[in-house]
Amino acid sequence: MTETPVRENCCEDARRASALSRRTLLKALGVGGVALAAGPGIAMQAAFAADPGWSGDTLVVLSLRGGFDGLSAIAPVGDPNLTTWRPSIAVPQASAFQLDSLFGMHPALSALQPWWNNGKLAFAHATGMWQPNRSHFSAMDEMERAAPGTSARTGWLDRTLGLHALGGPFSAVQMGSTSIPEAFAGPVPVLGMESISGFKLSGTSNQTQRTAWTNALNALHSAAPPGLQDSTSTTLGALTTAATLAATPYTPSGGASYPNTGLGRSLKNTAQLIKANVGLRVLTIDLGDWDMHADLGRVDNGWMRDKLTDLGNSLAAFATDLGAFLDTTTLVTISEFGRRVEENQSGGVDHGWGNVMFVLGGHVVKGVHVAMPASGNLLDDANLTDGDLTATTDFRAVLADILVNRTGASTDQVKTVFPGYNGTTLGVTAGT
Repeated sequence: MTETPVRENCCEDARRASALSRRTLLKALGVGGVALAAGPGIAMQAAFAADPGWSGDTLVVLSLRGGFDGLSAIAPVGDPNLTTWRPSIAVPQASAFQLDSLFGMHPALSALQPWWNNGKLAFAHATGMWQPNRSHFSAMDEMERAAPGTSARTGWLDRTLGLHALGGPFSAVQMGSTSIPEAFAGPVPVLGMESISGFKLSGTSNQTQRTAWTNALNALHSAAPPGLQDSTSTTLGALTTAATLAATPYTPSGGASYPNTGLGRSLKNTAQLIKANVGLRVLTIDLGDWDMHADLGRVDNGWMRDKLTDLGNSLAAFATDLGAFLDTTTLVTISEFGRRVEENQSGGVDHGWGNVMFVLGGHVVKGVHVAMPASGNLLDDANLTDGDLTATTDFRAVLADILVNRTGASTDQVKTVFPGYNGTTLGVTAGT
């Protein structure tokens, strides 16, 4: 059972996430800055314990909510149609960081250039859902469920986690928000938190008080039904780990400098969890405000430039901070749809279809991976779909690639995660 999903308006329903019903338990416990979705039969595991049920990479899914414009971020600057369709807002080829003969990276993403040069960054372009859907609300719902034509109501990340034995309190985390995304919908327990330091029992200021509260709450719920009792023990176990981590100020490694933004802070907390070996398997982060119907800006100023600067600087700091841990981490970006190819009269771009996905990690296959149309240029009018960049690659092909190569899933298990999907993987990551 879930509460009514939280919905923020950005032209229509720009974001959907569920805050699951056990939040009421956490409020009763006095836990600040957290939501927990947990099914029955979950036993609290010791903090910092090894995780025998998961041997793959830590998977970080960064959702760029609001409809990310992949044609600005990774622009087909070698296509002569780009400046025709976008006379005011196109990324000029001379300004772009050239990735290959067709694509160039927006200069606001310059902090990511070293990671591209070192072979730790790849892009999958012209990706998207199986058919166009320009509604924020339904597109996100369908993408996070990722099971078209089936009766499945769980999310694809819940099904991914369900391939393995249950982990500890920090095995699945939404960072930066207590609203759990639909990709986690289902029976596997998920922890949602604003930050590590903000995740604590209200009214406790030292270890003595925390210990007293923990003992009292465990005793209070010792005779409760299993679901309630296990939710309590899971939450208290996570609180203990968070208190341990928060007790010592975190210093990023390698001279990494995170932007003081929501994304920067969330990725900094993510790196801390990864390096603390708390059994983190999957972590999600939301980054909104991409719905640029007007005033997108030119390459050297404006809304898109500012947002991409934050994205690039935050991801670069994250990769630097992780150091050797990047070899066992894969981050992928996802957005509900791309933007139309042609700019509108307000200097922006409306809802479209095909998009780009970033893949950052220690075992990516460097390149801009794209299934080009059989004839002509990517942006030829004949190759578009109702004015949209055609999604020539199902986004599940990118995710399936990561699941097989980086989490050890088999082909049959991928079909469990993505029921009805029989496509091949894309080759954007490499196995060990």
